[in-house]
Amino acid sequence: MSDSAPDRTHDLGSLKIEDRSRSGKRGKWFGMFSAFLGLVVVAGGAALALRTQKPEVQAATARAAGDPRSGALLNASGYVTPRRRSTIAAKITGRVTGVFTDEGMRVTTGQVLATLDDSDARVRLASARADRDATAAAIRDLEVNLANAEREMKRAKDLADSGIQSVQIFDQRRTDVESLRARIVLAREQVKAAEARIQVAEQDLENATIRAPFDGLVVSKDAQVGEMVSPISAGGGFTRTGIATIVDMNSLEIEVDVNESYIARVRNGQKVIATLDAYPDWQIPSKVRTIIPTADRQKATVKVRISFDRLDPRILPDMGVKVAFLSDEPQPRAGAAAEAKALIPKTAVHDDGGRKMVWLIRDGKVERRAVTLGAERGSDVEVLAGINSGDVVVVHGPPELREGQQVEVRQ
Repeated sequence: MSDSAPDRTHDLGSLKIEDRSRSGKRGKWFGMFSAFLGLVVVAGGAALALRTQKPEVQAATARAAGDPRSGALLNASGYVTPRRRSTIAAKITGRVTGVFTDEGMRVTTGQVLATLDDSDARVRLASARADRDATAAAIRDLEVNLANAEREMKRAKDLADSGIQSVQIFDQRRTDVESLRARIVLAREQVKAAEARIQVAEQDLENATIRAPFDGLVVSKDAQVGEMVSPISAGGGFTRTGIATIVDMNSLEIEVDVNESYIARVRNGQKVIATLDAYPDWQIPSKVRTIIPTADRQKATVKVRISFDRLDPRILPDMGVKVAFLSDEPQPRAGAAAEAKALIPKTAVHDDGGRKMVWLIRDGKVERRAVTLGAERGSDVEVLAGINSGDVVVVHGPPELREGQQVEVRQ
């Protein structure tokens, strides 16, 4: 039996409790290292994203030192607006049968722009003319009967005077004459009424033709053939109220809002330099036409209208424009102005260890450029060396700009 008994010493020796403290510590340190590595990767990615992101900057173009705008008392922006702009509408409600205008077409006073369905007006006109003609024909018949009745009355009077016929018969003949005369007067008034209805029908027929009220340029075509038009909005939005919009191109002017704090610097007839956003290098001589004598309490501005000294086909309605109100003081001498190469806003200049520098934008990248400054001119400063007229400089931007960094210019 001793030979068949199992070796329990070996089995008990194999039962050991594993020490998990070391393996737990290794797992904990591994988790912390993985988390730290993840944070490093995320931070690096964020830094790389921020590094590659284009910062937004506000830029300005250096102007020539002899630019008359350098002596401006005030700068403002606005839009080109016409004094005469009209949305042409029909006087009656009707269906459009023809449109003879298109955007960009020049029209003259009285030119036909569109036609409406005039079939109803033509029927009314024909009916009124028929009534007039019928009544006029009845007048001729009444006049013949009147002539005969007058003869009968004369004979009855002679017979009554001679005592052959009674006075009652004479009175009857006279009544017939007066009745016919009254009927003729009534018929003539009916003819006048028919002629008045003819004029109404003719006016309705004329109203079916829409004409240009003045010379101008068509800037909007608002209706098509087959649509219904009306002088008032009707039909749940399916009825148009306009045919076309015309602008008198000879009445173009500039409308700007001037802060009421600076309106004292503006006066009627003051010289102005206007610059269209579409043509930034084209300076247009202008002058103040009028200052609207009221202020906008919401915006604290006063509206000023400026007229161009000379119109040009390039000037179009609703164009954006910047204006500089000039001072009456004499401008700097030509020789003195020539010493300065350009004018830039003072906010574009930065101090770099005692030296003046600007951020120049070339091909979408910023470039550090040292400059030599001259005299200040209002909100601008003269640049004697470093940049030239036409160069684009950063006016406002983040402080961490770097040489060669790509930027996005904010309008």
